[in-house]
Amino acid sequence: MTSVAVLPRLLGALFYYSPGTPEIDNVGVELGRLPDLYPWVDKHALTVLCAQWVLPAADDFNYQFSVLFEGQGEMSAPPWGSVYLDQKNLLMGDSLARYRTFLRQQGLSFSGQHNEPEDQFGLMLLALAWLLEQDNNGAAKVLLEQHLLPWSGRYLTLLAANTVSDFYARLARIADIWLQDLRQRYDLHSTAPRLYF
Repeated sequence: MTSVAVLPRLLGALFYYSPGTPEIDNVGVELGRLPDLYPWVDKHALTVLCAQWVLPAADDFNYQFSVLFEGQGEMSAPPWGSVYLDQKNLLMGDSLARYRTFLRQQGLSFSGQHNEPEDQFGLMLLALAWLLEQDNNGAAKVLLEQHLLPWSGRYLTLLAANTVSDFYARLARIADIWLQDLRQRYDLHSTAPRLYF
């Protein structure tokens, strides 16, 4: 795996896979290494966020994931882009159709574990990691500018403010710092569409 794809793959797994799955089993070891996985503008801020950051106990972790990512009750921060970009907050809105077209053009298809839309935040980070592993930087830039950055800031703000899980609130802050860093470092220009959630 190319080093540039390590961080989006790790973050994507944390945002997409439920606790107890093989993709998450050993991730606790990686949490303390996050400050060293990317050339952060403010490495100290990341070190502080990662200090004493541990996975919750198994039952708590499962509950937190279920509430925040599977929709047990009302979701305070839905993880799908179309919810933010579609006027009626539909999961299968026009933005998802455009993203699916983009994925097909890149030769990507998903058979997700949850049978959910491809514009789930973590799944989008995993797609980004795959594009970076293929050295397809042009497509990675399109994914960020046209499909992820237009709504991800709102999502991460809501997730960071959740009262269910400090673990996922901290994860949201780290992902937001990383995406803002990418925006500046690579001069990314995303659209600023009206958000509906």
